[in-house]
Amino acid sequence: MSVRRPGGTMFAALYGELEPHPWRDPLVASSDAYSLFVARSSAMGWLTEAEENAPGGSGGLWGMNDAGQDPAPAPASESRPARVAWFQVSPTGPVPAGGPLPARVFLSCVDDVVARMGTARLRAVQLLLPARELEASAGASSHWGAVPPLLQEAGWFADGDPRLRARVRVTLDGGQDPAVRSAAPEMLRWMRRFDQDVFSCDAVSVTDDDDPASATDDGGVVLEPAVIDEVWLGPARHRATFHGALAEWSLDALGWLAAFLADAGSRHGVDTPLLLTAVRLAEPGSRAG
Repeated sequence: MSVRRPGGTMFAALYGELEPHPWRDPLVASSDAYSLFVARSSAMGWLTEAEENAPGGSGGLWGMNDAGQDPAPAPASESRPARVAWFQVSPTGPVPAGGPLPARVFLSCVDDVVARMGTARLRAVQLLLPARELEASAGASSHWGAVPPLLQEAGWFADGDPRLRARVRVTLDGGQDPAVRSAAPEMLRWMRRFDQDVFSCDAVSVTDDDDPASATDDGGVVLEPAVIDEVWLGPARHRATFHGALAEWSLDALGWLAAFLADAGSRHGVDTPLLLTAVRLAEPGSRAG
């Protein structure tokens, strides 16, 4: 039986609270999530114009698909935070040889847009990683692949305030493809080879959707996949969860970690989209916020 091979899509959904700026009018078209994302990614040279958004095209990193805010988000709770915004793009083409997946740039643009919209207090982030975009570069890349640029980028976090360090659980769900489960132990061993302080991983665990323990695997937060099954190998089923600490709870640090995990998965045989769910955990005696 042939396996579905979805095309490349990057998708981000943010969960928590968003307090709108008092001066912002959400009814003005130019200030909605879609328009702001297009404006920001165009200004930074990240947007591929529609006529160029084709395999082999040039000019930018992605073509715009859609973005938005839920008009009436469901009541939030500790286990089910509200979704405050979402963004979807199509990478213009395969990642250049030796380069990381542009997850950090994508989330940087998302971060800028959300900051224009209001003050966010995020509890969880979901990100769809198009691992296939790394395939074309794998054979042409050096032995170290995306590691050198990622380690260079990691220097940005080197002198951060240690009080910002946050406990997190980061789950990679391969949907109906079990490759991430078998690759996870080797991915962890590989990641521990590098001297970086962005993410320290204590352990990895693997679960399936029919495992009762998996329902609360992300620190008690229960999130349904925010993307339709057709853009990855959904529905959710096979997952690996990395337990550890992040230099800071920010979209910047999460983007770096997403690219690092995507590279780790690619070099250990994971070549299908992965749905990453990152949840900030409360420190003992406190609440995550």
